[in-house]
Amino acid sequence: MGKQRVLSGVQPTGNYHLGNYLGAIRNWVEGQSEYENYLFVADLHAITVPHDPKELAADTYTLAALYLACGLDLNHSTIFVQSHVSAHSELTWLLNCITPLNWLQDMIQFKEKAVKQGENVSAGLLDYPVLMAADILLYQADKVPVGEDQKQHLELTRDIAARLNHQFGKPDQPVLKLPDPLIRKEGARVMSLADGTRKMSKSDPSDLSRISLLDSPKDIQYKIKRCKTDPIRGLTFDDPARPECNNLLTLYTLLSGKTKEDVAVECQDMGWGQFKPLLTDTIIESLKPIQEKYHSITADKSYLESVLRDGGEKARAIANQTLSQVKTALGYSLPL
Repeated sequence: MGKQRVLSGVQPTGNYHLGNYLGAIRNWVEGQSEYENYLFVADLHAITVPHDPKELAADTYTLAALYLACGLDLNHSTIFVQSHVSAHSELTWLLNCITPLNWLQDMIQFKEKAVKQGENVSAGLLDYPVLMAADILLYQADKVPVGEDQKQHLELTRDIAARLNHQFGKPDQPVLKLPDPLIRKEGARVMSLADGTRKMSKSDPSDLSRISLLDSPKDIQYKIKRCKTDPIRGLTFDDPARPECNNLLTLYTLLSGKTKEDVAVECQDMGWGQFKPLLTDTIIESLKPIQEKYHSITADKSYLESVLRDGGEKARAIANQTLSQVKTALGYSLPL
């Protein structure tokens, strides 16, 4: 038996922060040797909301470089750009034609984002869960890393695959594999520095709400100094009345490598004036090797281009094979 295949991606929309790293990318790195990994830059998803075309390509390369800087190993992971594999768009159209409209209208994230965008909401925003399904199903992925906010999308992916298999496959020969969730380990949920009840987010209008992976030591120090805290001395985990305290302690635990129990003892009598410099230094030291490797990678654009070229070729070989299987099952004639 070969390794199981894992598929995941992140949108290239700038402001990659500790939440992205600790909630997704670091987990990929730590477990990458256990799986056959296909990890992509989700640039097709990036235009479901208003975007700046002058920044899209640059952000794509930034994210690809950060993947490598954070420790993704090309011996275990294939890194590629979503739009460089045209099968993503083509399979999305085919899946659109078997996906009931009400399935998409019931998606929670669409409802939430549509309210924010008002009259500017695009058909792409409604349809992006089908694109996400195509992303996953093209590579016949065994597992997909998901957080709480993505479980519904993976269930939709399984429903779409099951529907296509039922309508166009055979009981003993399914066209598409139904993927299973790869649940992230507990403790990697990083909250906003401005509000401990909300996730750290790239879309938050305030840059003070997050620590970006490429922030300078000076910026990190300023953001931690300004982050929201409470007037209580003594720092404790899991107090619902102190969400910011729990978040900052969790951040320190994740980046220091210490256990939750050890941090609880270390910080139980601390005030914020003592803890904030400790957290600042820990963040700076944790991000230093990532930033150094990132600058080394981006200084050699030809290397990064070669990584994405090779990754694209490998991804296209698998994606096109799956696309051909789906088109055959749907009854299409093959190209002459």
